Amino acid sequence: MTIPTGNRGIDRLLSGDYLVALTERPIEDIREMRHEAEQVETNLSYLRRLLQGRVDILRAELSRRRGEGPAGSLVEALPEILADQRVPAHGLGRYAPVEPSELDDHRRYVESLVSDGDLSDPGSLDEATLQRLLEVLEREEADVSRKRRSVQVVMDELTAELGRRYKDGVADVSDLLRTERE
Repeated sequence: MTIPTGNRGIDRLLSGDYLVALTERPIEDIREMRHEAEQVETNLSYLRRLLQGRVDILRAELSRRRGEGPAGSLVEALPEILADQRVPAHGLGRYAPVEPSELDDHRRYVESLVSDGDLSDPGSLDEATLQRLLEVLEREEADVSRKRRSVQVVMDELTAELGRRYKDGVADVSDLLRTERE
């Protein structure tokens, strides 16, 4: 099963020819390309969060078994486990004007990665199974993160081209405002 991204938009975005002749394309094309990249990035971000949540739960269960994790049941500790305790991101903060699409496809995809392990009750799994599932999810999360960063590079290129056109007077920002109102 492949990562759901809508007609493999990610393959198109990350192909070597996606940004070719960018300076020669009509501004409407660049805006549409930017929107497409935003949607793929948002979908990858959502998928990454799904994977990270499951990774955090499995890590917490392994820690709990070693006596290092939260006291009590895993269910009681879920709010603490799933609280975003990661190091803040560096670089550009991105405002995502689009919502993730294909939500069910993303959930099914994550479930398919661990189809032989029931993550609804990690406490019922032996340690070897937990460790194996954790490795699968961590590997997938790293791959999704890598793809997401690559899509962000494409987004940055498209944004830079749009910015250049406005700065150089090739495009008029009032055209953008008129387009958004329609």
